[in-house]
Amino acid sequence: MSQTKSKLNVTWEDFHGPNLGYVMDLYDQFSENPESVDADLQELFQQLGHPPDKGTAVSVQAAPVSKQSIADFGPEKIVKIASAVKLAEDIRTYGHLNASIFPIEGMGDRQDLLSIEAYGLSEEDLKEIPYSVLCEDAPSSVKNGYDAILHLKESYKKSLSFEFDHVHRFEEKNWLKRMVETGDLFKPHSKEKRKALLKRLFEVDGFEKYLHKTFVGQKRFSIEGLDMLVPVLDEMVQSAVENGTKTINIGMAHRGRLNVLAHVLGKPYEIIFSEFQHAPNKDLVPSEGSTGINYGWSGDVKYHLGADRQIKEENMVRARITLANNPSHLEYIDPIVEGYTRAAQENRKVSGFPEIDTSKSLAILIHGDAAFPGEGIVAETLNLSQLKGYQTGGTIHIIANNMIGFTTESSDSRSTRYASDLAKGYEIPIIHVNADDPEACLAAAYLASEYRRLFKKDFLIDLIGYRRFGHNEMDEPMTTQPQLYSKIKAHDTVKALYAKSLTEDQVLSEEEVSALEEEVQNKFETAYKKVPDKKVTQVHEIQLPETISHGIPQIETAVDISDIRSINRALVEWPEDFKVFGKLQRILERRASVLEEDHKVEWGLAEALAFGSILLDGTPIRLSGQDSERGTFAQRNLVLHDSETGSVYSPLHQLNQTKASFAVHNSPLSEGSVIGFEYGYNVFSPETLVLWEAQYGDFANAAQVFFDQFISAGRAKWGQKSGLVMLLPHGYEGQGPEHSSGRLERYLQLAAENNWTVANLTSAAQYFHILRRQAKILQMEEVRPLVIMTPKSLLRNPNTVSDVQELSSGSFKKVLEQSGMGGEHKAVTRVVLCSGKLAIDISDKVRQSEENTDWLHVLRVEELYPYPQKEVESILSRYENLKEIIWVQEEPQNMGAWTYIEPKLRESAPSGADVSYIGRTRRSSTAEGDPTVHKKDQERIITQAITRN
Repeated sequence: MSQTKSKLNVTWEDFHGPNLGYVMDLYDQFSENPESVDADLQELFQQLGHPPDKGTAVSVQAAPVSKQSIADFGPEKIVKIASAVKLAEDIRTYGHLNASIFPIEGMGDRQDLLSIEAYGLSEEDLKEIPYSVLCEDAPSSVKNGYDAILHLKESYKKSLSFEFDHVHRFEEKNWLKRMVETGDLFKPHSKEKRKALLKRLFEVDGFEKYLHKTFVGQKRFSIEGLDMLVPVLDEMVQSAVENGTKTINIGMAHRGRLNVLAHVLGKPYEIIFSEFQHAPNKDLVPSEGSTGINYGWSGDVKYHLGADRQIKEENMVRARITLANNPSHLEYIDPIVEGYTRAAQENRKVSGFPEIDTSKSLAILIHGDAAFPGEGIVAETLNLSQLKGYQTGGTIHIIANNMIGFTTESSDSRSTRYASDLAKGYEIPIIHVNADDPEACLAAAYLASEYRRLFKKDFLIDLIGYRRFGHNEMDEPMTTQPQLYSKIKAHDTVKALYAKSLTEDQVLSEEEVSALEEEVQNKFETAYKKVPDKKVTQVHEIQLPETISHGIPQIETAVDISDIRSINRALVEWPEDFKVFGKLQRILERRASVLEEDHKVEWGLAEALAFGSILLDGTPIRLSGQDSERGTFAQRNLVLHDSETGSVYSPLHQLNQTKASFAVHNSPLSEGSVIGFEYGYNVFSPETLVLWEAQYGDFANAAQVFFDQFISAGRAKWGQKSGLVMLLPHGYEGQGPEHSSGRLERYLQLAAENNWTVANLTSAAQYFHILRRQAKILQMEEVRPLVIMTPKSLLRNPNTVSDVQELSSGSFKKVLEQSGMGGEHKAVTRVVLCSGKLAIDISDKVRQSEENTDWLHVLRVEELYPYPQKEVESILSRYENLKEIIWVQEEPQNMGAWTYIEPKLRESAPSGADVSYIGRTRRSSTAEGDPTVHKKDQERIITQAITRN
């Protein structure tokens, strides 16, 4: 059937029942002789194109004939019908423009574009049209086309309005249309439910007012003006739990966070009050552990903290709710919560890809109206929603829309009509709802929950309210929005509006309303009496937990040679009918045979062997990045593609006796959302080795917030453990500034309190052992993230190849000594320290040199942080005639490891030994753009490092 639209936006699908049969008869007449029908019909049929096939036409014509059949209508009436159909569709599409969705007059512009006269219609015209032509799902009270139009206007223009014209799947769109037009989204509420809703609003409003009067001038980022956010969350949580969901993960910024913590997460009032009193008492946490409060050793402000709550029934845990910790970077929590949710949905105790059940977990993301269109991480996260490696069966999004940023009005903060418009590009249905209409808000929550349950896709509620006070409680909004805030001060709260509604409906008397409010107030007073006196609270210095301070213990990471050989053979075993690309097959088979014949292991094979052995140990693995299946440098190839059919096969999925999953995913071209997702996944599934790989190390720039606010500091602030591995290709090969530096200096600058490990390795065995060490510490208290500056050209450099014995009997070494050097202790006067690719370049140069090098020793610092002070000092102590300790790097002097390591080397240097630097001069750009210039400077650095003065 043609989808071509006429000038009235009509398709064949707009005609139903006997009307369709009549119009098709006219089309047959038009097909035989166009001049035999009216000129308007000629134009209409030219644009409609060919009608449905005859089978469809016969079945449709067999439908019962309405009393208002238009079989006797002339051509003019057909145009009237087309206009009416157009009007009905425009009401569905544009009704939101005239909806009552703004609580404060003047906050949004309403436009009445849908008068029947504008479509060339009259009330009489519409009454002659069967209602089913315009609204087939109309209730029984609708008798004709005019009633149908009034019903549609009422359905699409109230305090709940809809945008789903951009949803292209007919099944979804028709379901949404039916829910709206039948009124099925409005579930009837009992008197008890309405009374409970009012009580919840008293709690939400009363909590804010109690904080306001008790802790004068303290920031809390009040929810007031969007009070219905809490009951909406209540409704979603209840719906999810009733449908068997075991985990609900919520992400939000600071506005309204304390209220959500108190009422949705059940964080006791007394805990929150004690934090305002600056007398936090962890002993106040309920002894049954129903609410877990997140603390690190340095802590965070109260409106950034998260919490966990267990929903119990007769001592049985039915579900877990988590509100994720989130700093003031607003939307950056979004992909982290998606990672939590995916992790909660997967069974990783199987070989192959994990088994996923999206009904097990739900993500709810609460956005700010300025941040949703303004922060790019939102679009990055929305893009994950339908991708195989990242989808979570649909997220419910809520824009907590108070129509203002800090002091910036919507007209200055976005280029779209609504804050929600970004979601249209991802075909996400949108509801706009007036936050002053509690029962409309509950209907929105119900529709969102049902849509997600049925279609496993994202849904967005634009909860439109206002902000009763300034950005925070010390801010005066009248200085920037005097007219708006004059209206807000005169505007009743939703609590007062709903209480009035219930008294008018005789659900509650005024005396009962007052008693309910008094009951809620007494709860706050009782809780406040439990708060310890600030004066008797002792202030302690921040202390690092002992398990963190003593570092990673010695861990056995060697693998039996028989297991190594078994994994190696499995890597080149695939089904007989599976056709591996010829060139790749030869590479893989040659790589495997080198281990068997020469007992040598190159970098890519060492990684695959590490992964295989970790899986055999029962630890699941998840790896993602833009090219991670193959590897940016074609070094991995853990997912093979049939050269004829395109089907895929992963040898690591076929390892015998594995009870752990292996997932590798090519990610979208998005660093921020993906690393946030992987961090969240790892936090929620601490038993899993989760790795994120940058295409080039400097691409991690686009995810800097996650490194700064979460990965490096999450445990200190919130006690949030992570063993995430970040693989950042790094090394100077003359490819210019954007493909050289993984910005090693940034990770070293953030390094403190044993918060992570930063390594720059030089051998396949070292990579093998550090991966296995990381897998072993995942569920230990000593766990911490791992940042590795991975190689590019070194991937195939013969000097990084290791003997298989180093895998079966060795372990990770923080410092490696250059073989064949440093043996003449008294002769050594210079020790060069370096790491990564430059260490291999120096090694190559030393091997080629014919000069006597007894005076020189070279150390490779494989683990830069924590700094291996004991190991370095032990080596330096051998050389009694040591005069020079030189740090050599290929990065500019203000980058790389120099500024971090210089004071540590000076502390380690024996008396009489001078510490100095060799490398590139200080620069603003990471590297030269000209490969010839690069080569010359690289040669200078290496030569200077190994040449005696």
